[in-house]
Amino acid sequence: ELVYSDYKCSALMPDDVYSDGSEDYYPETSLADFVQDFVSHLNSSPGSFESEIDYITDMLNSCVTTEEILQELVELIYVQSTSIPNFAYTGARLCNHLSYHIRLSPVSGNFRQLLLQRCQNQFEQREQAVRGDPETQKRFHYYVLFLGELYLNLEIKSRKDTPGRANVLLGALKELLNTLFSHPDDPNLMCAVKLLKLSGSILDDTWKEKGQSDMDEIIKKIEDVLLDVKCSRDVKQMLLKLVELQSSNWGRVHTANVSSDATPDNDPNYFMNEPTFYTADGTPFTAADPEYSDKYQEILDREDYFPDAYEENGNDFFCGDEDEMDPEIEEAFERFCMESDARGKK
Repeated sequence: ELVYSDYKCSALMPDDVYSDGSEDYYPETSLADFVQDFVSHLNSSPGSFESEIDYITDMLNSCVTTEEILQELVELIYVQSTSIPNFAYTGARLCNHLSYHIRLSPVSGNFRQLLLQRCQNQFEQREQAVRGDPETQKRFHYYVLFLGELYLNLEIKSRKDTPGRANVLLGALKELLNTLFSHPDDPNLMCAVKLLKLSGSILDDTWKEKGQSDMDEIIKKIEDVLLDVKCSRDVKQMLLKLVELQSSNWGRVHTANVSSDATPDNDPNYFMNEPTFYTADGTPFTAADPEYSDKYQEILDREDYFPDAYEENGNDFFCGDEDEMDPEIEEAFERFCMESDARGKK
């Protein structure tokens, strides 16, 4: 548990209080140390977010008094959110909260504007990153999944003062998917599948509302990969199940329930967009609300859409014979190939 009275922002403390003999002595804590401590705490106990976030925000507001410190804060949280396994969802929630509650707003931009600019800088390097060495690819994949979480969690208020999603991220996610499918090695394909599993239903709905066929184009890219690219058995299985999932409206059940009245008991789609985390052995779980974790796990296990091909380091595959498919997957692939041939002859 974080003990907030132990933290004193060094930027605000006068030099003369840092003397060992003074009753007013406080241990100096840098902004970087404080951010690392509370990120570590939230990552290990994501269910404490609601009870801790106001205290964290108060501490940050006491520290962030200049444009330079605000830029440092944005960079620190961006780096943590794109480098720590399983922190992307909590990091996106943290960014959304701070975008409304960090008071300092210099001419160069407020917290949200500086964060989006930082994401834009990384976005512009996507072509180099997607072709990089394994460590560079791994960092890029963390960034892609964080951007997906940011799209789902970052609220932008419109002129009508109603929160909505950041449209600039919608276009970025489409381009990132194109980049991943344009370099279809196994790690890039796995990242694309994870992004679509996370946000595919929302992206699909949003594009359809705009009258755009972007998701159809993405599914076509997946079909091309399945037909033309030699990928591992596990990745092929993930891609096939993703196509199947999208064709079934992302596994959602039609319901007439009003969203504001939805509960786990009356809305079968209630859990559809819960964030998915992964243990070291690849087991998915949802930890935003620990008291419901057992129920979430049961639902995720029952859906069983994808085997998790990432281990903790994000790149290791399940062991197995690469030349053999499960009979069910082999049948699905043969059916897919026949349907593709039939469409090609029309």
